[in-house]
Amino acid sequence: MTLPQSKSMKTYWVYMLLCSDESFYTGVTNNVGLRLDQHNQGIDRNCYTFTRRPVALVHCAEFRYIDQAIDWEKQLKGWSRKKKLALIENDWARISELAKNYRERFGNSSPEHKAESSRHPSTSSG
Repeated sequence: MTLPQSKSMKTYWVYMLLCSDESFYTGVTNNVGLRLDQHNQGIDRNCYTFTRRPVALVHCAEFRYIDQAIDWEKQLKGWSRKKKLALIENDWARISELAKNYRERFGNSSPEHKAESSRHPSTSSG
């Protein structure tokens, strides 16, 4: 049974930014456009992106529930650069292969082991 969606229901986004030093930053917000502007404006001197501006949005995924968004954010933060690049390219076959190779090398106790068993969120790349 599908519950009706209220227009007031919040939407949460997990977003990934490509920083000027080629590193990635991942976060959660309920307003991607505003958050991207805040990163590029350098509002918080203590933020990872402050000295790595400008930043560009390269991935975002939509969630209805904040706990799911936080879980996805934590998962992405544990991923290798190669897996993040595959995600940006929406190459789930490559992500699966990289996870398989990682498990073969390090075993099923790795943080990346959870990646293959989780549901893929609704994603878009920017």
